[in-house]
Amino acid sequence: MTDTWEAIAGEFLHNNATGARLVVVAGAEHDRSRRAADALATALEAHGESVERADTHAVDPALLRERIVAPFRADRARDRVLVLSGPDRLLADENRGMWHFTLWNTAGDEPTHPDASSLVDMTDPTAPYRRYGDSCGTAECCSG
Repeated sequence: MTDTWEAIAGEFLHNNATGARLVVVAGAEHDRSRRAADALATALEAHGESVERADTHAVDPALLRERIVAPFRADRARDRVLVLSGPDRLLADENRGMWHFTLWNTAGDEPTHPDASSLVDMTDPTAPYRRYGDSCGTAECCSG
């Protein structure tokens, strides 16, 4: 586990301390999203959290609610975290409201997602690092 995953897990738990919490990890490359989700799940477990992992190719909001979100939320008595990995469309406008926390992973010059809770560059998977992006997506809007 790296400091990056530890910091993101700590931030998530600070803002979402209890309950049945849903985290989604997405990006341009599905396999990379799966690896990032595994690393985040490990960091959350190191914090003592009960973590469930899932991966999906589904992006239709109705299917996501029926097959993943509703069954997970059905047991509200247990504090736990579901870390779901999948395609970039998991962060589409129609899906974003389902998740407590969203992580977008990228590599190199791939575009980031302006609405993700956290951005992680995984160009070197052994040394991922947190990226901070302005929601406008350009450096020009931030320089003055």
